[in-house]
Amino acid sequence: MTSLRAQKIAKRKQEILRSAASVLAEKGYHGATMEEIAAKLLLTKGSMYNYFKNKDDLLYHCHQMIMEMSLKRIEEVITSDSNPIEKLQNAIRAHILLVTSEKSMFMIMDKPNQNFSNDKLNDVLELRRNYSQHFDSIINEGIVQKVFDPQVDVKMVRLIILGALNWIQQWYVQEGSKTDKEIASAFAKYLLKMVIKK
Repeated sequence: MTSLRAQKIAKRKQEILRSAASVLAEKGYHGATMEEIAAKLLLTKGSMYNYFKNKDDLLYHCHQMIMEMSLKRIEEVITSDSNPIEKLQNAIRAHILLVTSEKSMFMIMDKPNQNFSNDKLNDVLELRRNYSQHFDSIINEGIVQKVFDPQVDVKMVRLIILGALNWIQQWYVQEGSKTDKEIASAFAKYLLKMVIKK
């Protein structure tokens, strides 16, 4: 069982990562400094180093945090008793609701090849592959159960879906005319039309 102290440290790390992501999203990775990130949290630069080694380490942990959250949500969808149509709808909705609630985190996830090297890059890419494969498994399940078109190109459909979902962070604003839930439902409705058997 996780101790109360460990839980507090983990919660504080998440707060730091969210604040760091907002600064990095606003100023860009090279434009943001550890001092600016610390100032946003009312911390000294030295205090930041109690949690993270440097800016690279901070960015890496931002990636890890958001990917772990993404995987947790889609794994709940995968292991549910829902049928493949409902699973794909729920996976799309879960992704969108996470993108809209953690917009800054998603905005700094572009181009991992430019930000990481070696083991860190491999870790980030492996988590992304795992996430993508969950979408593939839902689509394949739908084909096997004959609710999705058997002619569907699974990889292409997954690329279209994730491309559409990840673009939301570029235009979504909380003050927009549609809520995050309305956007999630609309995307699920239209994207499902690509795969549902006619």
